[in-house]
Amino acid sequence: MSNNTIYDALIVGAGVSGGFIANALTEAGMKCALLEAGRSFPSGQYPDNELDANALLYWGGGIELNKNASLGLLRPKGVGGGSIVNQALVDRFDDDAFDSWREASGVSYFNRAEMDPWYDAAAEQISIKTVPEEYANGNGKIFREGFEKNGYQYAPLERAHRDCRFEDGNCCIECLRGCPIDSKQSTAVTLIPKARAAGLDLVPEFEAIHVDPRKDLVTVIGRGGDGRESVYRGRRLVLAAGAIGNSRLLLMSGLEKQLPALGHNFYTHPQFMCLGLYDEPVNGHHGPLQSYRSADPTFRANGFKLENVFASPVAVAMLVPALGREHMQRMRAITHMGCVEVAVRDTNPGRITVSSSGKPIVDKTLNEEDRRRRDRGLEAIHNIFESTGATEIIKGNLAIGLHLMGGCNIGTDPTRSVATPDFHLHGFDNIHVADSSAFPNAPGINPSFTIMALSCRAADKIVQGAD
Repeated sequence: MSNNTIYDALIVGAGVSGGFIANALTEAGMKCALLEAGRSFPSGQYPDNELDANALLYWGGGIELNKNASLGLLRPKGVGGGSIVNQALVDRFDDDAFDSWREASGVSYFNRAEMDPWYDAAAEQISIKTVPEEYANGNGKIFREGFEKNGYQYAPLERAHRDCRFEDGNCCIECLRGCPIDSKQSTAVTLIPKARAAGLDLVPEFEAIHVDPRKDLVTVIGRGGDGRESVYRGRRLVLAAGAIGNSRLLLMSGLEKQLPALGHNFYTHPQFMCLGLYDEPVNGHHGPLQSYRSADPTFRANGFKLENVFASPVAVAMLVPALGREHMQRMRAITHMGCVEVAVRDTNPGRITVSSSGKPIVDKTLNEEDRRRRDRGLEAIHNIFESTGATEIIKGNLAIGLHLMGGCNIGTDPTRSVATPDFHLHGFDNIHVADSSAFPNAPGINPSFTIMALSCRAADKIVQGAD
């Protein structure tokens, strides 16, 4: 089936970047189509249980594995992408992150002075608030108390939300499968509806499988939800399907010869969940899952951060290292568990390739430095649990990659990068990318707000180029 419309821009991926760019281009008067492999869920109608959410909101039925099965990759799927299932943290990068990016990429505008206006532009389009301290749940209080007793520095979290109505007993653990009250400022709630009202064509359940780049027209071939092939054409293409999605699409299109760095420089901020067992109930699933963030300069210098998190029962069950009756007994005590996670600023880049059938293959491991950073973080978590009265400390048995970055990294050298500083691919002036796949390396800071900022800047460049 062929769509006869010639769009000003095709955007593949309706997550954070796709939503921001689609809205900006549509507001500028461009005719755009937003193509998304996952489903579009009406307001308040996200899956009502964890198993369905895993199957419907993530690739791979909830989790994908790296080549040696040592790392579980969580890759969101659906209109809104990661902004549907994340905890909506909005952190600006510090000098350390931008300095490392500038060194790796040669891109001069990677500094706070030049990026702050784009963070501001993104912030104007969503609601950002601090989680009120009085609503911190039992797990948040363990995190805060443990930091204070060990002399670690912490700070309240800022999140993209409007009104979580914690006073009514709302629990953010539900937000891991889509916010039921639309408080979370996902692009499915904020920017995509706005763009659709202005003329954006949203095409859910369309999986892009091939790109045919021509100088004046880009063709995207894919499959609809019914399995039938569909074709869309546009004067330019914006890749917003994330590190794995963008790399896979370009590799399947045979562009690795023109783009030798394609699929390289893949990072994940490998995260290791640790559980502390307490005599009294913690009820880490109640209220906001995250109220505080680690803000300790020694943690930053040692390449890790700690996160005040919790997870749904299926996820916890995967991480608890036990079998049979022992595992059942542990899971029965889930309400007595506190949880802290160490996220590593990984230094060992991985690589994304595709199999003959088009399945993405991720070759990504931790090197000695990454393991050192992990162990320093686990030591700090042990101190937190021990100082707050945990009777047992349980280390998760699988690393999780939540922040999937790179594969189409930005840079000035076409032999070592995929995208130019102006966000188009080297040698392809009408194909653009500004999502996490463009990251030059792992920043060690939650990427969502920076994806928004880069997308605002990229959209401005695209509009200027279309004039």
